[in-house]
Amino acid sequence: MPRTRVKLPKGYKPTQKEAYMNPKQQEYFRQKLLDWRDELIEESRETISHLQQEVRDVGDEAERATRETENSLELRTRDRYRKLINKIDKALTRLDEGEYGYCEETGEEIGLARLEARPIATLSLDAQERWELRQKQMGDLR
Repeated sequence: MPRTRVKLPKGYKPTQKEAYMNPKQQEYFRQKLLDWRDELIEESRETISHLQQEVRDVGDEAERATRETENSLELRTRDRYRKLINKIDKALTRLDEGEYGYCEETGEEIGLARLEARPIATLSLDAQERWELRQKQMGDLR
């Protein structure tokens, strides 16, 4: 069930003095996520437009190779954006479900500073460090 949205005061920033994930903080992060999502979608559109407008059979072999490398990089970037947009959508769903801002592993608060830096974070810093250590150990075993 979607939560009631609130109008944020101009220049609002979440603080530690407020109740964690109160309606203002939720709306702040909702807007941050939506703005980021819109920005990524617009950049993806520009990439697609650029690739569609580019003339393929121009120049010598070296120029064509350079273009193909640039196109490959643009497509990888676009794929990265697609994955980020998916994570943003999941964060927006967690907001609607009242789970945003809480660690998926421990249920603890992720924290305002971490969410400000990485609004799609799903793990607290401690849980993230444990996950990274497990990944490193699994890599060492292979």
